[in-house]
Amino acid sequence: MARKTRAEALVTRDRILDTAEKVFEKKGVSRTTLEDIASAAGVTRGAIYGHFRNKGALFVAMFERVHLPMDSRYALGADDHIDPLGRLRALLVDMLKALSSNRRDQRVLNIVYHKCEFTDDLHDVVAGYRTMSRKEARRIRTMLTNAIEQGQLPRGLNVVRAETLLHALLNGLIGNWTLSPRAFSLHRDAEALVGGYIDMLKLSPSLRG
Repeated sequence: MARKTRAEALVTRDRILDTAEKVFEKKGVSRTTLEDIASAAGVTRGAIYGHFRNKGALFVAMFERVHLPMDSRYALGADDHIDPLGRLRALLVDMLKALSSNRRDQRVLNIVYHKCEFTDDLHDVVAGYRTMSRKEARRIRTMLTNAIEQGQLPRGLNVVRAETLLHALLNGLIGNWTLSPRAFSLHRDAEALVGGYIDMLKLSPSLRG
């Protein structure tokens, strides 16, 4: 049997990931086996192992397809010394609006927030998530620090506290919206919600010191 070309292998990999999203969303991560995914994707279990070491590695790859584009935007934002606060605002608004209109992002984040138990077989997932979170936190703090240096935010702003609050805000918004998308319009309210956070950065005494 002829070996698959790289292009064919990538098509198979994408099909496996697309199928994994749907099966994880339907059954939950802990209740899904690689056999379930292989059957639904129309491939063998061996074909999955040809691309992914285990279910945890497959899950990480699924999450990275959604997360990495945003990660690259955070990287660009951290280098902005002209309008860092404007860049942060635009990045956050864009992220929320994109989520509201992108079915893949919605599906994957619904899985992460509501369909996933971080059991021992997902050790790689937890480790990867912690690494990404630390990197993301550093970049956000850099953007906030740059905004302080540009006079866009008060000198006394505690950037660690401000970054922690941002993650709490995003986790709450995304978690609540993916659970009940009709509860509020994430697309319509994105600018106001992000604007409220920016106002807190500028005005809240609790974020100083």
